[in-house]
Amino acid sequence: MPTDDNTVREMPDVAVEATPHVAGRLDWVGMDEIEVPVRLAAADGGTVQSSARVAAYVNLGRPEARGIHMSRLYLHVDQALAAEPLTPSSLRRLLRGFLDSHADLSDRAMVRVAFEHLVRRPALVSDNRGWKSYPVTITAGMERGQFGVELATEVLYSSTCPASAALARQLVQEGFAQDFPADGALDRDAVLAWLGSERGMRATPHSQRSAAEVRVRLNPGFDFPLIDLIDRIEDALQTPVQTAVKRVDEQRFALLNGTNLMFCEDAARRMQQALDADERIADFWLRASHYESLHPHNAVAIATKGVEGGYGPADHALAPLRAR
Repeated sequence: MPTDDNTVREMPDVAVEATPHVAGRLDWVGMDEIEVPVRLAAADGGTVQSSARVAAYVNLGRPEARGIHMSRLYLHVDQALAAEPLTPSSLRRLLRGFLDSHADLSDRAMVRVAFEHLVRRPALVSDNRGWKSYPVTITAGMERGQFGVELATEVLYSSTCPASAALARQLVQEGFAQDFPADGALDRDAVLAWLGSERGMRATPHSQRSAAEVRVRLNPGFDFPLIDLIDRIEDALQTPVQTAVKRVDEQRFALLNGTNLMFCEDAARRMQQALDADERIADFWLRASHYESLHPHNAVAIATKGVEGGYGPADHALAPLRAR
């Protein structure tokens, strides 16, 4: 019998009505790669919108239940992220919505929001500015009423090898000794000309693009300190990659590299010290990766805050924010 389009029909729900062939509890069930826009509070009091990919999960605690309500997770994500900017409080409410809509199935929920955060950055010396993109992943979880949130990002920077710099200086010294014998009189103008020639810089230390990956767990009562976190890391390293670059900017960048020689161990300790001093951060995990120009493998150093029950040595296996 035909039905009117507005007639409400009873529709089968196999996930509720059917039972699994093999019963068992499942740690996580949900949806990944949900495409949604998200908003984040900006330093000027406004908001910045980005395109995000969201993962939404709950556990399946009833072994005899066939499945969860996937559409409910999607609708909660869509409605919650459209309603207000991302904050720890808004994610807590979102997770509570997950659990309330699965009260008979789940007691644990998780959401992960990944996006690229564009920031307008000034040049080092010139009056120019440019855009820098920082990958951001925010992960929040709730279990038995306990809420936790993690903020992760990556900062690209330049690293100049101290050992290579020392070896280069030695070669420059040897070249100077050859061109200006000890028994000869030094002419200041000749020395200046030599220093400005290729002969005066016959060797250069190797530098490489490097990456600082940082994950922090926040203390209660703080919003996401995303720009502050990025600035703290960049200030500690001193050589973040640039956007708009004129010759005066490139020269300043060369100076920053020359006065901030660092192994990956040095970079990790700099960041460790900077994050230790931030009261908003309850725990952190960081990795400094130097993509060496001397050889095809990377130099890596990893550090944590050392909080009991927090990040530990096993967390070195956490996947990088960007696929390489």
